[in-house]
Amino acid sequence: MLVCFFLFFILLFTFFAVTLNKFRCISTIKKNKKTFFFLYCLRFAVTLHPERKMSMRNLTNAELAQILDKDIFHKISEAADSLSLECYVVGGYVRDLFLERPSNDIDVVVVGSGIQVADALKKMLGKKAHLSVFRNFGTAQVKYKDTEVEFVGARKESYHRDSRKPIVEDGTLEDDQNRRDFTINAMAVCLNKDRFGELVDPFDGVYDLEDGIIATPLDPDITFSDDPLRMMRCVRFATQLNFQIEDETYAALSRNAERLKIISGERIADEMNKIMLSKHPSSGFYYLKDTGLLDLILPELVVMDKVETRNGRAHKNNYDHTMEVLENVCKHSDNLWLRWAALFHDIGKPKSKRWDNSIGWTFHSHNIIGAKMIPNIFRRMKLPMDAKMKYVQKLVELHMRPIVIADEEVTDSAVRRLLNDAGDDINDLMTLCEADITSKNQVRKQRFLDNFKMVREKLADLQERDYKRLLQPCIDGNEIMEMFHLKPCREVGTLKQTLKDAVLDNKVPNEREPLMELLLKKATEMGLETK
Repeated sequence: MLVCFFLFFILLFTFFAVTLNKFRCISTIKKNKKTFFFLYCLRFAVTLHPERKMSMRNLTNAELAQILDKDIFHKISEAADSLSLECYVVGGYVRDLFLERPSNDIDVVVVGSGIQVADALKKMLGKKAHLSVFRNFGTAQVKYKDTEVEFVGARKESYHRDSRKPIVEDGTLEDDQNRRDFTINAMAVCLNKDRFGELVDPFDGVYDLEDGIIATPLDPDITFSDDPLRMMRCVRFATQLNFQIEDETYAALSRNAERLKIISGERIADEMNKIMLSKHPSSGFYYLKDTGLLDLILPELVVMDKVETRNGRAHKNNYDHTMEVLENVCKHSDNLWLRWAALFHDIGKPKSKRWDNSIGWTFHSHNIIGAKMIPNIFRRMKLPMDAKMKYVQKLVELHMRPIVIADEEVTDSAVRRLLNDAGDDINDLMTLCEADITSKNQVRKQRFLDNFKMVREKLADLQERDYKRLLQPCIDGNEIMEMFHLKPCREVGTLKQTLKDAVLDNKVPNEREPLMELLLKKATEMGLETK
C-alpha cells in the first residue's frame, strides 16, 4: 500500500512539474495572478477537449520529403539545382506542416538570387504560371494554379532605432534564420535534390512546437526593438495556436511596449483582427493588457479593469465581463465585426459610472456614450470607417434594448420597435445580448434567456408577416413639407415620428386615410396650417 501511495505521489509530482515546465510563463505569474489564472484555466479547458487542441506531428526528414513530394517542390528543386543554388522552404509553411494545418502560401529562401530561381521556375511551369518581380526588395512571386510561392535571397538585417524598415545585406541561411521572429518560424527544409526534405532547425523550433511555446531565436529585446510589430505577432501566434509565451520573451514585451508607437495603425489593426478571429481572443487581450501593449492600442478598454467599492458596495469588473461576453459570442459566430461589437459593447461604462446612494453604482446611458465613442476609436485604430463601423456602432447602441424588453413584459409594440431599429442586424444583436448575460445567479440568467427566446419567437413571427415593409408610414416627409409649406425642420421630424410611433404601437393601421387624420390633428395642435 505504501509503495502504491509513493508511486502515485511521484506521478502526481511529475505531472505538475511537466505542466509548469510547458507553461514557461513565470513572469506572468509574478506580474498578474489574475491573468495567469485565466490563461491557465483556458489552456486546461482546451486540453480537456482534444478537438480544440492544436495537433502536432514530429516529422522525420524522410516524412518531410514524402509530404513535399509534389510537382511544385520538385520543380523548385530543379530550378535551384540548375543554377547551383541552395534553396529552402521556410517559415509558416514549415511550421504548419508540423501542426498539420493546410497552407498554399510557400516561402522559399535561396542562398543567392531568389529572383533568378523564380524566373527559372516560371519558364519550367510555362504559360499557366505568373511571375511578379520586386527588384527593390529583392523578391519575386510565382503564382501557379491555387499556389503562391514567394522567393527571397537569404539575407541579414540591421535596423535604425526610429524605423522598422531594415538595412538588408546578402547573407547565409544562418543569417536568414537569425532574423526570423520566432523559433517556430525559423525552421527550414532543404529542397535541393541531394538533401530534399532535410530539416534545418538551429533554434529547436520543433521542440517549442511540441511544448506549445512562443520564443524568439535570439535576444527578444533586440528582436522586438528592431521590429516592434513582432510583439503583436507574438501575442497573435500565442492566441491562435493556444501556445504560451516563453519567460524572457514575455518579459521583453513589457520592456519594449513603447516601441509599438512607430508601427502604423494599419499593421496593428491587421494583427488585432487576426487575434479577434481566433478561437479564444480573450487570451490575447489578457496578454496585451498585462504587457502594457493594450494601453497603447485601446486605453479605453484598459480603464474598464477597475472595481470601485463605496459603502461596502462594489460593481463587477467590466473588463473581465467584456472578455466573458467576447468568448460567449465566439462560441456562436465567426463574424469579425460582431466580435468587435462584443468587445466594445460596454466601452462607455467608465464615462457613465455614477454613485447613487439608494441603488449603488449605475451606468446609465453607457450604450449611447459607447456608440458615440466608436467612430473615434475606429478612426484612430485605422479600422474601416464604412458600413462595418456603422454596424458595430449600432449594435453597441442597441445592445440594452432586448435586455430591457426581456426584463419586462415582452410586448408586440416593443419588439416591433426593436425590429425597426435593428433592421437586418437583428439576429446578430440578439446573439450579442444573449452573450451579455453573464450573471452568476442562475435563476435570473435562465429567466433572461427564456425571455430572449420569447423575443426571438416574436421577431420571427413579425418578420414572417413582412412587418419590415409596413413599418415605414405611407406618408413621407416630402408630402408633409408640401402640405404645410415647410422646409426641412424639427416640426417635420415631429410629425413623421408621430406617424411612425402610431404604426409601431399598432394604434393606427399603416393606411393613408387614418394616418392623414392623425397627421392633421397633430399639425393643428402644433399650430400648423395646410395650403
